[in-house]
Amino acid sequence: MLYLTADFFPIFVPLGVIGFYRYLLFLIKLCGWFVYRPIRPIANPLYQAKDDVTIVVPTIDAGEEFCEAARSWLACNPKEILVVTEACMMEPMITLANSIDPDRIRVLSVPRASKRVQMVEGVIHTKTDILVFADDDAIWPPTMLDYILACFEDESVGGVGTSQTVKSIGKHQSIWEILAGFRLTVRNIEVAASTHIDGGVCCISGRTGAYRTVILKDPGFQDAFINDYWCNRHLLNSGDDKFLTRWMVSHGWSTYMQVCKEALLLSTFKNNWRFLKQVLRWTRNTWRSDFRSLCIERFIWHRHPFVAYTMVDKCLNPLTLLSGPVSVLILCNLDYHLPNWNIIASYLAWLLITRFVKLIPHLFKRPQDVWAIPAFLVFNFYFAIMKLYALFTLHKTGWGTRQEAVIEENHY
Repeated sequence: MLYLTADFFPIFVPLGVIGFYRYLLFLIKLCGWFVYRPIRPIANPLYQAKDDVTIVVPTIDAGEEFCEAARSWLACNPKEILVVTEACMMEPMITLANSIDPDRIRVLSVPRASKRVQMVEGVIHTKTDILVFADDDAIWPPTMLDYILACFEDESVGGVGTSQTVKSIGKHQSIWEILAGFRLTVRNIEVAASTHIDGGVCCISGRTGAYRTVILKDPGFQDAFINDYWCNRHLLNSGDDKFLTRWMVSHGWSTYMQVCKEALLLSTFKNNWRFLKQVLRWTRNTWRSDFRSLCIERFIWHRHPFVAYTMVDKCLNPLTLLSGPVSVLILCNLDYHLPNWNIIASYLAWLLITRFVKLIPHLFKRPQDVWAIPAFLVFNFYFAIMKLYALFTLHKTGWGTRQEAVIEENHY
């Protein structure tokens, strides 16, 4: 090894340090995920779904996925489901809800589409102790609410999140859905690890997030939630789940992530290139929220130091990821004793092997996705560049994949 690096040893030092740091962090997360255990329901719980849970669903264009999702929510036996839409969609939404369950699904409306306003409208009409926000395409297992409520046995817990996986739109998953599945596998590992290590989480995903209703009834919360501006100029409509997670941290509430098959939701993703626009929106939300957590609110540093560290790491991730190709380019332009094709082939082989190792938990469940690892590698480099682009376009607050008034599923 020393012989291979002796010619230009200084070039390999930063690359080796970065590599050691990246894989040490991954090993820590993997160990945390391995020893993590979900909270199991008890025999005589403090809360029961039929008496204590209201599901609030902000939507505007609910379709076939809503019907399947709503039936899965009803199978968990909540007291009520509140669907909040805009005024012009009220009648078709009532018709759709009545076709499923007119007794337990109630439809509310706001004058015009605004996800946060719709969410607050649902909060106002909630009468139970626990409120669960859900996307209109989030499909639950019948054990979902039992496992969510198990966490609220601890009176200090204010918010609970779940694990996620991809539901195919077609008969087979597209490459975009497989990439989304890879990302969710990595996310499930990360949130389980951070929950075990210091009890925190970067984000309780908006696809399904449960909260104590008393927290959301606070007029101070509702005002801040609806009037959330970036740089005091740009009103934010997306990023609601990030806001909710930060509110839990800044107001002394604990959170817990239920990462297990009993609390594993299915969600649809864009099955074409528009998935990239979704990722761009999620990335902008992450930049804005993490900057606030780390630099403005700063509660995260002493309450959840490991989560704070992972936030910093994500900020540096584009630079560390791009350091590899830069080093390869430098070597290819120097008089190195190995031919350029050898350098490039060795680097690509290393990348593919390491990505394979990181995705073993996913491939264990879906081995047929192994062919998509090269695409995931390309996506990672695209994501690094896109993340830098997102950093310099934080003033863009639109949804990106449809008209701004339309509600979509929220981000990682």
